[in-house]
Amino acid sequence: MATPEPCDAPVGIGAIVVGSFPLTSGEWFDAHSHSQHQLAWSSRGVISVAVDDTYWVLPPTRALWIPAGTVHRPGATREAVLCSLYFRPDRCTVDWSEPTPVAVDGLLARLIVHLGRDDLADDARLRAEAVVPDLLHPLPAAPIDVPSPHDERVRAVAETLLADPADPRTLDAHARAIGVSRRTLTRLFVHDTGMHFDRWRTHARLRAALPLLAEGQPVSRVAHAVGYATASAFLAAFRRTVGTSPSRYLSGTADDSLAVLPGE
Repeated sequence: MATPEPCDAPVGIGAIVVGSFPLTSGEWFDAHSHSQHQLAWSSRGVISVAVDDTYWVLPPTRALWIPAGTVHRPGATREAVLCSLYFRPDRCTVDWSEPTPVAVDGLLARLIVHLGRDDLADDARLRAEAVVPDLLHPLPAAPIDVPSPHDERVRAVAETLLADPADPRTLDAHARAIGVSRRTLTRLFVHDTGMHFDRWRTHARLRAALPLLAEGQPVSRVAHAVGYATASAFLAAFRRTVGTSPSRYLSGTADDSLAVLPGE
């Protein structure tokens, strides 16, 4: 598959250009890349960014550093505003080579909005730009990978689960639905996605849960919506997979007690 052509932001007086892109419910950009580094942030609502099979959910407390040349696809499940900072690599002190989530506190959020103004004097813009790199603090939480299968039989099962993460059917039931044995479907899933069926379904469920949690829905409601009988079972699966709790993942705080989701 050919790599999409770069889609570059205009060059500004300084090292950073800010763009704002309203997104309607379910709207996604086509896959593309930039020759500049990008910091993708939601100034309103919740956005998501996909890089290959890796998927980040970004409420206003998180942003994603996307290195120059990285093919990515941003979008939103509900109305949101994508605010992007584009950094000239030759004038940027941040050199992260992989997509990296960062915490967005009140100061960084206000600074992004400030840099988005079109009436800033050149010297004021340059002073503000110089502060941004010092405010970019990487977050340790891992993204959630949901590899896309290529085999049409595995893809049929995957599409069913993505459409309804709460689908309670077992591996045997899905195998019967596509006309293969349990053993065959098990082998195909591992070969095509690198994951066993149960792990892949867990990742799919957690990915579906994140936008709902980021919107502020109670954990108990989200847990049932994605196929878990109890909130505690969902939270345990989240911690095992992501390495932290949903509240810490979404808020970027170091202490879960400082950011507790409704019903958690």
